[in-house]
This record gives sequence, structure tokens and C-alpha cells, in this order.
Amino acid sequence: MDYIKILGLVAGSITSITFLPQLVQIWRTKSAKDVSLYMLSLLTIGVAMWLAYGILVKDVAIIYTNSMVLAMSLMMLYFKFRYK
Repeated sequence: MDYIKILGLVAGSITSITFLPQLVQIWRTKSAKDVSLYMLSLLTIGVAMWLAYGILVKDVAIIYTNSMVLAMSLMMLYFKFRYK
């Protein structure tokens, strides 16, 4: 694996884990009232499209990063509806 791919994977990992504190906060407080449904919806659609793009161009960093973000976005959407 070359340095450029490693850079992409590390950058993607760091970017992806930025969602983790919000996800933990929602889970702990059982409240997602302050999280915008509109923002979460747009984020989920955009990330799904980035994932599709990554698959089409066979870019591991894009696939990896957007898979992680999509999973967390879907969890936040689930919590948004569950903890109304």
C-alpha cells in the first residue's frame, strides 16, 4: 500500500470518528431533539452517494470512510426517530 492510500485512510478515519461523540451523546441521554433531521437526511444521502462513487471508481479510502460515516449517520437517524 502506498503512502497516498495510507494518507487517505488515516484522514478518512479521523474525519469519520468526529461523528462518534455525537452518537454516544444521543445514546447516553436518549435524546436527539437538538439534532436536525434535515441535516441528518442530507448527510445520509450525500454519504451514500459518495460511497456509490467510491465503489464505482474502486477507491478504498472513499469506500472505507463513507461506509463508516454512513453507518453512524444511519444510527443517528434511528436514534432521532426512536428518542423523539
